[in-house]
This record gives sequence, C-alpha cells and structure tokens, in this order.
Amino acid sequence: MTRKVTKLQLATLEQEREQVLNELNHLRDDLKAEFELEDIDDAAPDLIERDKIQALIFALERRVESINHAIKQAQEIGYGVCENCGNQIEPERLEIFPETTLCINCKRESERKARSYSNGLRQSW
Repeated sequence: MTRKVTKLQLATLEQEREQVLNELNHLRDDLKAEFELEDIDDAAPDLIERDKIQALIFALERRVESINHAIKQAQEIGYGVCENCGNQIEPERLEIFPETTLCINCKRESERKARSYSNGLRQSW
C-alpha cells in the first residue's frame, strides 16, 4: 500500500518548510529587535509582546520538525501513507496539512490517548 513520493509532493513539503523557516527567521529578528530597543519604562507591554513572539517561535519550530519528519516518512514509506496503520491519508487532509503523517482516525486516537494520559497526570496530583 506504499506510495512513492512524487517530486511535486516533495516540493510542496519543502516549500512549506521554506515558508515556515522564513517566518521563523522574521520572528527571531523581531524578538532580537525587541531586546535591543528595550526601554525600562515600557518593559511590561514589551514582555507581553516578547512572550507572544516566543510562543509563535516555539510553535513554528515544532512545525518545522513535523515537516522534516513528513519528508523523511514520505521518502521511506511514501507520501500520504499513515505511519501508524499504513492506510492512505485522505487527500483533503493532506491538502490542509501537507506535513501530516497520520490519517484522521489515527490522529484522533493519538489525541485521545494524550488527553487520557494528561487527565491521569492531573488526577495523580
């Protein structure tokens, strides 16, 4: 059931990665400028802005990791193949999330397990 990754599919993933990396670099430059222009009197609003930028940077770094993982998976088992169950990932899902490596059913199950684990941790406190 494996599908080879096509040049177009790989190019789509690489283009997505490039866009995210560009945005990441832009945010890092913004964050650097925030630190360089810091004025003690305006520190509180700047802290909030810096926290927002840092959260965006963290989210984009995770996205780059996901894209890199998807590229690796596509080259190893094929693009659009669920790494968990081996079924084809829905084309609509790939269009929205080109970096996904899980079909919708496996993603739901993964999220359910994560919530269950998280709830178990909270209850043990």
